[in-house]
Amino acid sequence: MRLFRWFPAGPVPADYDLRRLGWRLLGDDHASGTGKAHVLLGRPRDLPLSQWLRLASAASAERKWMMMLDIPDSAERARMLRLGFGDALDFGVSLEELEFRVQRMAHFAQSLPRYRRLGALQIDLLARDAFIAGRPVGLHPREFALLWRLTDSPGEPASPRELISDVWRLSFRPETNSLAVHVSRLRAKLRLAGIDGLVETLPDGSYRIGGQDRMPVQGHSLMPGPSVPIGGKRDAASAAEIRTK
Repeated sequence: MRLFRWFPAGPVPADYDLRRLGWRLLGDDHASGTGKAHVLLGRPRDLPLSQWLRLASAASAERKWMMMLDIPDSAERARMLRLGFGDALDFGVSLEELEFRVQRMAHFAQSLPRYRRLGALQIDLLARDAFIAGRPVGLHPREFALLWRLTDSPGEPASPRELISDVWRLSFRPETNSLAVHVSRLRAKLRLAGIDGLVETLPDGSYRIGGQDRMPVQGHSLMPGPSVPIGGKRDAASAAEIRTK
């Protein structure tokens, strides 16, 4: 079953109603804990500013499932793509084209990239290691898994419970300090490689990727797009500027 969500209040406009092509519309009461994300369609101009800011400041893993519609200015569409939204379209898109774009967006949203780039640090999923100027950092599998999990949403905190669940595959927090030990080892290896302060500890015990302004930059970027990840207050402010134009 092909499923989608519509976020402005009121009925879905006929031009964007994928139910006409056999899709099912999920309501606001749809359980979010099913472990499966669904495409979210909407028009920013229909939303109150507070609701739009809440969408724009959502985790990057959520924004990539969102398609913004009725954006007439190409510069604004480009900025929404830079904010991490899955797609941004002008007026006049046919329902058939919309369906194809939604399917393509969902495909890419579910795909894992081989590489992630943070400043001079390149993280390679296939090699399960991180590299600086082509030199491996030499991460233990669990150290790599921690780094990869934290870079799912750079700048956003991950609690110890979340990391234990996602990296150790445990539904409870063990008595040992295995998480703290592995974070310490990860930091030490990154420090030896010339990167310090990338993994931050927050007052509540959560961890996040940060400190990228202190990372060395060597040579040109090996990956397309910005090396500083999307997210945070600066992008929310940028989104507010788009919404209020």
